[in-house]
Amino acid sequence: MKALQQRLIAHGVSFGHWTFLRILWIHDGLTQKELSDLAGVMEPTTFTAVKAMESMGLIKRRQLPGNRKNIHVFLTPAGRKLEKKLVPLAEEVNTISIKGIAAVDVTTMRQSLLRIIENLAEAEASA
Repeated sequence: MKALQQRLIAHGVSFGHWTFLRILWIHDGLTQKELSDLAGVMEPTTFTAVKAMESMGLIKRRQLPGNRKNIHVFLTPAGRKLEKKLVPLAEEVNTISIKGIAAVDVTTMRQSLLRIIENLAEAEASA
């Protein structure tokens, strides 16, 4: 994680903001609750991050017409533009991290980790 953190900081983005940006690059316009759920963090954490990212000019929060209850989070052009800069950095770190490991072992490891995550999510949902 530190390898990615160092690369992100060079672009003024914290690791915590990286998580939210990754989600918004795929699902722009989520509510703060949806963003919290997808990031796997509590809503106050999301609120703090979103507020900071808004002050940095990376996102805008707004209500949609006909729904004054929910606040949706949208990327600004600056936030969208970061995708082309930051994703290659994460890909670089991923490449470095698997150096010397056979492709079949990487595939097995990823499948195992995904299964672990699914098992924990299922256990949490049934609790």
